[in-house]
Amino acid sequence: MILLLLMTSTSCSIYSFTGVATSAKNITVTEFYNNTDLGPANLGQTFTNNLKNYFVQNSSLSLAPEDGQLQMEGEMTGFTLTPISPTPTNTTDPTQQQTFSATSTRLTITVKVTYTDTMDDKLSFKDKTFSFYKDFTNDQNLSDIQDQLIRDITNRIINDIFNASIANW
Repeated sequence: MILLLLMTSTSCSIYSFTGVATSAKNITVTEFYNNTDLGPANLGQTFTNNLKNYFVQNSSLSLAPEDGQLQMEGEMTGFTLTPISPTPTNTTDPTQQQTFSATSTRLTITVKVTYTDTMDDKLSFKDKTFSFYKDFTNDQNLSDIQDQLIRDITNRIINDIFNASIANW
């Protein structure tokens, strides 16, 4: 145990139990703009704030208003609703073609991210796409559950961004 503590404290990089391995002290996250057709107007701003909070809470990084050792920028590129789970519609007329209707809908959010590690360019990536979705039944009103769906989806995307950038997964 002492050897493990000694090795961790003498290492050149910072390693936390969340899996972060970086010697950077700060990160700059610029506003993620909402370039979606259907997404709520505050989607980009809310996403940016949640992303910043996640990095601060899950690493030893501080936020730098500009020129951080780590830099992240991007945009919300997709907010799509897709019908899924088609089921046949009952028809009483045998001459009519069978039709289908969806019993569920999938909300998918997509984000494009550019991450720059000014200390090790090999860890940087440009225009990487992150996406996740949640399904809901059509008997639910989207306006009633949209905030929770967005929160669940963006939390997953933020975790994926964190893992792809400073966790190096």
